[in-house]
Amino acid sequence: MSVPAERDHQKTPQRSAARDRLLSTAARLFYTEGIRAVGVDRVIEEAQVTRATFYRHFPSKEDLVCSYLQAEDQSIRDRVNSGMTHAGAPADAMGLLIDGIGQEICAPGFRGCPFINAAAEYPDKQSPVHQAVLTHRTWFHGAIAEALRTGGHPDPDHAADVLVALRDGAMVAGYLGDGDTAVASFSRAARSLIPA
Repeated sequence: MSVPAERDHQKTPQRSAARDRLLSTAARLFYTEGIRAVGVDRVIEEAQVTRATFYRHFPSKEDLVCSYLQAEDQSIRDRVNSGMTHAGAPADAMGLLIDGIGQEICAPGFRGCPFINAAAEYPDKQSPVHQAVLTHRTWFHGAIAEALRTGGHPDPDHAADVLVALRDGAMVAGYLGDGDTAVASFSRAARSLIPA
């Protein structure tokens, strides 16, 4: 299964070692400490670039945050598309997706979903950051619905709604409570939605 990238509204950024360092530094800091808690000066210092270099690549912090979320989105799209392609049967692909979510929740340093975290910090639905979150969620829901549809699910859109809600709850539960318990509950509930 191939899910369109939906990237025509975004310009492809010019790649450079400095831009990559800024983005990886921001991703680490934003995820571990929170987006609003981390200032541009901190990112510049830890990425070891000049202020001019930062602003050449990112006109504002908001642009950096959107680029961070777009990079996270692309990474997830690549993993999901690869899993869907190599899994064979749609049920196997869904099983891989469920297992992947479980592994993420139990990974060291897990601090919840970066998209849910960003939406909490940028609640204005018109902000570019919130829009980047919604773009990812729309794609993610569509990818799940398409896999379920391909697998013969009688109501793939509703099942995708439920799976996304289960995933959201498991992400929060895994961060706030016991990860293993959250994963076990998520896996059991999610697998019950996949046609045999």
